[in-house]
Amino acid sequence: MQWHSPPCLLSLAPVHQSEPPRIATRIQQMRAVVFHGIRDIRLDTVPDPTIKNPTDAIVRITSSAICGTDLHMIRGSMPGMVEGTVMGHEGVGVIEEVGSSVRNLRPGQRVVIPSTIACGHCSYCRDGYTAQCDEANPNGHLAGTAFYGGPQQTGPFDGLQAEYARIPHANVNLVPLHPEITDHQAICLSDIASTGWFGADIADIEAGRGKTVLVMGCGPVGLFSILGAWHKGAQRVIAVDRLPDRLDKARELGAETINFDEENPIEAIRELTGGIGPDRAIDVVGVDAFMPTKGPMRVLEKRAEQYAEQVERLAEAGADTNAAHFAAGDAPSLSLEWATEALAKAGTLAIIGVYPQSHNAFPIGTAMNKNITMRMGNANHKKYVQELVELVRRGGLKPEHILSQMEPMTDVIAAYETFDAQNKGWVKVELNPAA
Repeated sequence: MQWHSPPCLLSLAPVHQSEPPRIATRIQQMRAVVFHGIRDIRLDTVPDPTIKNPTDAIVRITSSAICGTDLHMIRGSMPGMVEGTVMGHEGVGVIEEVGSSVRNLRPGQRVVIPSTIACGHCSYCRDGYTAQCDEANPNGHLAGTAFYGGPQQTGPFDGLQAEYARIPHANVNLVPLHPEITDHQAICLSDIASTGWFGADIADIEAGRGKTVLVMGCGPVGLFSILGAWHKGAQRVIAVDRLPDRLDKARELGAETINFDEENPIEAIRELTGGIGPDRAIDVVGVDAFMPTKGPMRVLEKRAEQYAEQVERLAEAGADTNAAHFAAGDAPSLSLEWATEALAKAGTLAIIGVYPQSHNAFPIGTAMNKNITMRMGNANHKKYVQELVELVRRGGLKPEHILSQMEPMTDVIAAYETFDAQNKGWVKVELNPAA
């Protein structure tokens, strides 16, 4: 089984900290990563974005990222993508232009862009549930989360893997950066760090209460979930994955690691917890989980037909679990099953891995009979980004240590394929949109 974390994994390199706006020299065409179909993305030349509403801003992107969520959509396991949509939902950049109703920002400011879109004035935004904004999604207040570069039901809004981007409700969805915070640091705050903090928050980890926390998946969001768990006061963190380089990263962050290709993760977790299980679990993997390829858990191959039926129900018709590139996960509910089974009685399960609305397989009987509390959802990025910006400024978080690669925009498709293949060392990748 293979883990893919949601929220984001390719970063576009930084510019000088005080670069002035270049409104007068703006080109009319730009390069962008564009969705054309399942397993078909291209680096295209597309029109520059323009101000559509007085609350918009145009941002010149200086750093962006490829995320596990992007992979879900390219694989077809998160259905509903519209051909021609610009990909990507992480970004850092410089404001080029603001609409007439944007009163708190000006051209030339460096900003980080939270991945989900909020209006800032509805009751949900005011209560901190910015991912459930009533106004941002043009499909209506019941449509769910709006975010950049997502399927039709999320807007759609063109994404941030581009040279320029239109930001709606810019007064809310752009967070100014202190001069001492680099693009390398800020790109992590746009999604992966804020999603990890969200996971640790909804897992209800209480400082001083000796909580043991299980993190399922050690991609970028999993690694930030480990950091978030420590920040919230966890006493122990156990992390599960199959890739040695990701497990090494988790161990560097202080987690006790389990490779599910080498041992039974449920048995290992129980052995580490005196037969009780962890108090809290955070599922970071989401829908694109893969069955173990070796070791004692290959017995799950007996359930291949059941998992294949899940894939058929939830994914686009073109999704293929055996594709050479961008293969859909072949065990969509496996991470949820393991987390629920491993948890201690009366434990709490936080679900931040991406699951589409078409996914309906969940071990509800196991959860119910263990009195498990479940909390889940898309991260309320704006709520956490501002907190994390200040934490980085003070030196309390060094997110750039999760970054591992830098690639030019011209190599973005190859970078996508390499990241999808989870080549050794490719944990978080920087991509320069100007190169």
